[in-house]
Amino acid sequence: MDHENLIAIDIHTHAEVSCWNPFDNYGDEYDRAADKYFKNGRRPTIAETVAYYREQKIGLVMFTVDAESKMGRRRIPNEEIAEAAKANSDMMFAFASIDPHKGKMGAREARRLIEEHGIKGFKFHPTVQAYHPYDKMAWPIYEVIAEYGMPAIFHTGHSGIGSGMRCGGGLRLEYSNPMHLDDVAIDFPDMQIVMAHPSFPWQDEALSVATHKPNVWIDLSGWSPKYFPKQLVQYANTLLKDRILFGSDYPLITPERWMKDFQEAGFKPEVMPGILKGNAVRLLGLDKPQGAAATATTPAPMPQTPA
Repeated sequence: MDHENLIAIDIHTHAEVSCWNPFDNYGDEYDRAADKYFKNGRRPTIAETVAYYREQKIGLVMFTVDAESKMGRRRIPNEEIAEAAKANSDMMFAFASIDPHKGKMGAREARRLIEEHGIKGFKFHPTVQAYHPYDKMAWPIYEVIAEYGMPAIFHTGHSGIGSGMRCGGGLRLEYSNPMHLDDVAIDFPDMQIVMAHPSFPWQDEALSVATHKPNVWIDLSGWSPKYFPKQLVQYANTLLKDRILFGSDYPLITPERWMKDFQEAGFKPEVMPGILKGNAVRLLGLDKPQGAAATATTPAPMPQTPA
């Protein structure tokens, strides 16, 4: 990724429409509920998303969400996203998503995607995948991620998926309590863990885990910055300034809207460049010589209380 010529790196974008597989309308009601929740109905193809980000001069990390065992819906192929990233390597990285219920078979897939398709990280969504992140069934996949020194993004907090549906679509919010990542951070200290989103209603738990565990980061996707909890902005300005990441959740939120609101959300000018790009450069290993391991540099210890 040619990060020096990008104005920002969006660590959290979704592949919404496959051009390889026919559209799977099974579970379409979840899409409609999410569209209503986010007031958005636009679902671009992967190529359309890449073209949009290229026009904006913003780098992106893209992934799908594999929740086949819980949702019964065919995932977008990880390989399709990886091929798009190869064709746009100057401004795009592909992360993979593998349903943790696939266990050792999932671990085999993870290794193949890394070695044969150039995958740079992984995405998990405990609510729609119906598992606790500390569940040992996911350990085989985590072990591969840690072996290759790659980051893993975990959805945390409330889910727009299922919101407003009868029984919330049967999805359990509790799976995405960020405190569940504490065990993962202990057992995999060299795996960089990104807690996605302001973790409503567990924002303080997320800040506690990230402050306590130096291999835990937070991305700011899924919300407009003008709605961020005040303590999240406070910690982003102080204790966690080196481990806070720009993410939009595109196409549910556009980077233009996010970045406009970011300017007015109370972030200190000196920390904004790191949030928009610098921290992602370290997380993704872009600051290392070509061919070096992509393990993020651990930030220096921070003071014990916010300024």
